[in-house]
Amino acid sequence: MGRMPVFRWVVVLGLLLVTVSFGVWWATPGFPELKQVDLTVLREEPDGTCEVRWSDPFASGTREGSYLCDPERDPVLKAPAYRPGTDLGWDTGFVVAEGPDRGDLYSLEQDDGSRATVVSDVLVTAGVLLTLVGAMGGTVRSATRTSGVRAGVLHRTERGVLRRAERLREAAEQVSGDHERAVRAVRDAWEPLHREAVRERLGRMPAVPSRWAAGLRRLPAGAWERSGLRSVRDVLDAGAWGVAHSAQVGRRTAEKVWNAARRTADEVDADTAVRLDPDPLDPGTAALLNALRVLVEAGPEARDAAREGARLAGELDRLLAEAAPAAGRRQLLDAAPEVRRRAPEAVAELRGLLDAAGRARTAERFAQASVDLLRGADGGPAALAARVGFASRPAAYYGLLAELVGSAPPAPAAPPVSGRPWGRARVTSVPGGPGVSAGGRTTGSTAGGPGP
Repeated sequence: MGRMPVFRWVVVLGLLLVTVSFGVWWATPGFPELKQVDLTVLREEPDGTCEVRWSDPFASGTREGSYLCDPERDPVLKAPAYRPGTDLGWDTGFVVAEGPDRGDLYSLEQDDGSRATVVSDVLVTAGVLLTLVGAMGGTVRSATRTSGVRAGVLHRTERGVLRRAERLREAAEQVSGDHERAVRAVRDAWEPLHREAVRERLGRMPAVPSRWAAGLRRLPAGAWERSGLRSVRDVLDAGAWGVAHSAQVGRRTAEKVWNAARRTADEVDADTAVRLDPDPLDPGTAALLNALRVLVEAGPEARDAAREGARLAGELDRLLAEAAPAAGRRQLLDAAPEVRRRAPEAVAELRGLLDAAGRARTAERFAQASVDLLRGADGGPAALAARVGFASRPAAYYGLLAELVGSAPPAPAAPPVSGRPWGRARVTSVPGGPGVSAGGRTTGSTAGGPGP
């Protein structure tokens, strides 16, 4: 569980108060232009409240008003000492020299702007104090939290271990991804060829009443011959409604016919082979040979490197997550106590794993495997190299293809359905040479070869 950053929020509150203080100060109007005048005190209270008269310097005549005189001024300036025989005294003050209030007395104690300035001063003082308390408290708490942690965790050598582990993880993920893309390229090139071979076999497979189950023998005489549905592929393409319309049969009978054709298509799909015939070399076969050539030339070393890379990347991800606090003081402070205690152990495990990988030259093997898996560029030279390679090592190509498509999900012509088949097609291998079926079995001559 993470810690509550109390002092961090104290610093944030202090900075917020300082910001508000500057806002109040900025919004406070400035002092107006003033002019000093002599004041004749007409009446004065002990607290300094008095009535005064002054000559308006901006208009003719005199004015009277309330004012807060200085009660601490010299007694000779107060009545009756100022003018014996009268109740008059003397003081000095200021009048506004600009704006609509020009000529009015100005009292600093009665100014709203001065009160706003006081508020701004209080806010900035409180904000500065809170900021200092938060900064000092956070420093003390950080020192307390890190005092029990081994100092070496934050050494440059420990961070170097993390950087080396990250580079090794990137290389492991790279080789695993490169091999996965190479395998996917083979399967992507194989699927359209296999799908076309299935459709070709279904087109040659006749759909005749002699192969139907006993429950489907109630068709009208000559109805099937007039329907135009000559092959299993015709039945599948027409669909249940098309069968009902073409053969002039009921909906249930048409569905039974079509479902039986679907089950037959599933059987053919699982046993149809793709023949690699480089002469003549059509674009689909060329793409498949090119994809196979990448893995055949890379050899089993690339396959082993990819498997080791996938395993090593997972282990490095776990250890790097546990050792994350060792990346720097900021990460160390943000981590929970149990995570900080685990960090030195994770760094030690990473160091041991890296040492073992260095002795086995694991990074170099990953790099070489990635280079080998990226040599399958499209184009004429690659197609020619794939054709020559297949001609010299057909067993390696067929063995690799059998292993790859055997682990890949089959691409059926239609989804399977339950029910009793209305006729089982006789499955034959593709004439003219060996091939690889969807289930990974080889037809014709069989041969092994290196894995992916």
